[in-house]
Amino acid sequence: MTYWLCITNRDNWEVVKKKNIWGVAKRHKNTIAKVKPGDKLVFYVKQERKNKEVLEPKIVGIFEVVSEPYTDSTKIFKSPPHLHETYPLRIKIKPIKLGELDFKPLIPKLNFITNKKRWSGHLMGRAMRKIPEEDYKLIEGLL
Repeated sequence: MTYWLCITNRDNWEVVKKKNIWGVAKRHKNTIAKVKPGDKLVFYVKQERKNKEVLEPKIVGIFEVVSEPYTDSTKIFKSPPHLHETYPLRIKIKPIKLGELDFKPLIPKLNFITNKKRWSGHLMGRAMRKIPEEDYKLIEGLL
């Protein structure tokens, strides 16, 4: 079993929760190809600005993968306007645990973040990344 951190925004997190589907852009095909049924996905929502308010990054849920990756270009996810991305590489998932956990206080405890000062570099430009089992267990226990 592999543990993954899935990086998304709040709009697409709502889609994930409603439809039990995770989708990534075509450029991430090599990553999602490694995902197998039974794998666990930890969802991370990025820091965002809504009006003048800063919404801090959070862990918002854990899901289990229930399908092999497949392709579907139905527009269900929101994409930055300049990208016109449908996130067509998808997997079906089922919820295990939902909740909200502030991400920044976790940084010192997470093994996959080796540079604690520049932690966001471990997430930037990725849709998902593997995380060690001990990081998964820490997050699951706190969520």
